[in-house]
Amino acid sequence: MSLQGKRIGFLGAGNMGEALVKGLIEAKVLAADAIIIADASADRCADMDRRYGVRVAKSNVDCVRDADVVLLAVKPQIIAPVLGEISSSLSRRQLVISVAAGVATATIHKTVGKDIRLIRVMPNTPALVLEGATAIAKATGLEAGDLDIAREIFGAVGKVVVLDESLMDAVTGLSGSGPAYVALVIESLADGGVKMGLDRVTAMTLATQTVLGAAKLLLETGVHPGSLKDMVSSPGGTSITGVAALEEGGIRTTFITAVERATLRSRELGRGPA
Repeated sequence: MSLQGKRIGFLGAGNMGEALVKGLIEAKVLAADAIIIADASADRCADMDRRYGVRVAKSNVDCVRDADVVLLAVKPQIIAPVLGEISSSLSRRQLVISVAAGVATATIHKTVGKDIRLIRVMPNTPALVLEGATAIAKATGLEAGDLDIAREIFGAVGKVVVLDESLMDAVTGLSGSGPAYVALVIESLADGGVKMGLDRVTAMTLATQTVLGAAKLLLETGVHPGSLKDMVSSPGGTSITGVAALEEGGIRTTFITAVERATLRSRELGRGPA
């Protein structure tokens, strides 16, 4: 099943909503007039209309009524009132896709109070430059082709994996929070360059491109990260000396612990306030 001929409604036009709109249009998955947006900010809606030529709904309810696919791109803190507002307009006619971090499908079903076709996904911020990593949670009660539609939407802004919903908190801890970890790596590499005499702009350019290039090399060749490390680490050379310094600082354990703690925090947030 394809999105062709369908209308997709975005409830929320923030960074993630815009990334998806941009990706769908640039990848020619959907025409702009097949995309409907609704957002609390009229200025934001006007800006999206001006940039992409999408349709702007008068309200969340109008957005849902006109859509075949409803994408919940609102913050987790306000998803309950938004669902309460649109629940009477939802039915199994629409496929509902939620990108609200930490909000389980069971919670959404309970809030809506009726049977709907629902898929939960966890994208990340590099979707803004069409290099996102998105996990789609398997779900029951879907119709044939529903998962394909979700893959098509998020495949327009990066790579997609399909997992059990029980693993979504781990996804949040890894790829959801991961851009923050990588940003720290880039900043730290650049700081090292500045310490050793490079100007800040040059250091940031070299650090950012090095991380991008290494990641692309691993993706395109399928080589194991350990093999890439060995490839650039000559006996007694500079790279292995730097690697030894990183190991002294416990870099592997630190990253593993970061993913673990972020995963546990995602579980806590998903349970809501005590």
